[in-house]
Amino acid sequence: MDTETSSTDEEEKSIQIKQEVILAAVRTLEDLENPLKNIQWTTCNNFTVELGRQQIEEYISTWEFHESWLHWSEYLEKEELEFSVRYHYRVRWSITTSRMPLPRATACVFFLIEISKVKPKSLPVEVFYILESHKHVHRPGKSCFREKWLKDIIESKIILMNSISF
Repeated sequence: MDTETSSTDEEEKSIQIKQEVILAAVRTLEDLENPLKNIQWTTCNNFTVELGRQQIEEYISTWEFHESWLHWSEYLEKEELEFSVRYHYRVRWSITTSRMPLPRATACVFFLIEISKVKPKSLPVEVFYILESHKHVHRPGKSCFREKWLKDIIESKIILMNSISF
């Protein structure tokens, strides 16, 4: 009886290991098919506020999202720090349909372009972005944008607005 139980346990473990290996192989193939996209960011000495905004737009063009999404980018402010200068931008997203031409809510993605005061000026600027209501800081070329993030932000805003009675 013990040999039957241990044999069954071994078979179950074997099946579980096979499933995990197959899942890992599928994820690897998906990663190969969808490599993280990035652009060639400008160097610190060539940076301008407008070039930063243009490069953010260029980077966003590498993202995959439905054509009905609209976005608008704008420069917000310059932040002087001891060892760097940070430039803040906002990209506001909305989605419209023929039945709802005016968006009920928007979602924002905040970009930060950092220029070091101590590193060589020939190095590229450092870029980070964070989504509204999220804490995770993303870096171009290190994480893959998901359209679902924008949908979730807008859906949560609509749910909140519907729960408030005027």
